Amino acid sequence: MTERPQLSRARRLVVKIGSALLTNDGKGLDADALGGWVDQIAGLIRDGVEVVVVSSGAVAEGMSRLGWNVRPERLHELQAAAAVGQMGLVQIWEAQFKRHNLPAAQILLTHDDLSDRKRYLNARSTLRALLDVGVVPIVNENDTVVTDEIRFGDNDTLGALVANLVEADGLIILTDQQGLYDRDPRHHPDARLIDQRQSSDTGLDAMAAGGAGILGRGGMQTKVRAARLAARSGAFTVIVGGRLPDAISRLRRGEQLGTLLLPAQGRLAARKQWLASHLQTRGTLILDDGAVRVLCQGGRSLLPVGVKAVSGKFRRGEMVSCTDSAGREVARGLVNYDADEARAIAGRSSDRITEVLGYISDEELIHRDNLVIV
Repeated sequence: MTERPQLSRARRLVVKIGSALLTNDGKGLDADALGGWVDQIAGLIRDGVEVVVVSSGAVAEGMSRLGWNVRPERLHELQAAAAVGQMGLVQIWEAQFKRHNLPAAQILLTHDDLSDRKRYLNARSTLRALLDVGVVPIVNENDTVVTDEIRFGDNDTLGALVANLVEADGLIILTDQQGLYDRDPRHHPDARLIDQRQSSDTGLDAMAAGGAGILGRGGMQTKVRAARLAARSGAFTVIVGGRLPDAISRLRRGEQLGTLLLPAQGRLAARKQWLASHLQTRGTLILDDGAVRVLCQGGRSLLPVGVKAVSGKFRRGEMVSCTDSAGREVARGLVNYDADEARAIAGRSSDRITEVLGYISDEELIHRDNLVIV
């Protein structure tokens, strides 16, 4: 077994809990089990870790309340079950966190919220604001309105996308299996638990083959895909049995539970690679010599005062090119203001943004974490 320093060093984690665990295999929300996970999450928060919870269970709880034993296939029935189940799901999360004097917030997302760049940034800002004031966000897919064409597919995928969204260090997926095995342990008693692999390892696909249970949409394959999605922003993923006593706390202490899937690169390096892979830019910022020097040599953010001119039509969060006065591209990044707003504040100091626009979104035109030198 190999060491796992990633978990003990993590400062921001996403914890995803599946339907089978939350509803005790369909018998209704398991308050005792959920309370145990909340106790462990509260311990992480006391240790200085920011935690976002991705919670399955709305449809499964709705099925239980409605007396349905088989997950419905028709969309309107799924939406009805989700609407009924969401009531109980939110209430129990809030009540359990209240025992630790921790406020919780419900965040319902659809695929459109994360595919549209402006809504993506708004969701990120909301989640960060909640974490900043000590609130535990409880995230779920908005099953009451989502359609098949725009659903995430499973909450493992949602967990990975939330890890990308908040730039988490890691994703912990609690499941009804001990972790990822080299063969399906339900059919092969001699199956071996995989301790640690790179998430990009193609050999994982054959190991993860197998269906999901009657309650969820996922399976081990979706968890491997989620690990690869999380790795895009440099996050590690742990797949671990949620029924193991104190699994989250023990992982934090360095115990080698479950399966650890590692990204090929660290968080910042992975994010820079993702930014560099954007081929299409929506506009251009022409920088003065001082701004070019600061970006290229100092690794700093781009402030409005260093921008001489703005061209193109772009929205907040879209990719723009940064050039010197001769037109040579020196950097590109995700801009914090729309094109018209960027033109209005170009050449001005950050403390005048509110005066010019009437509000301030960010002091930087492009934050250094969203900027790559080319």
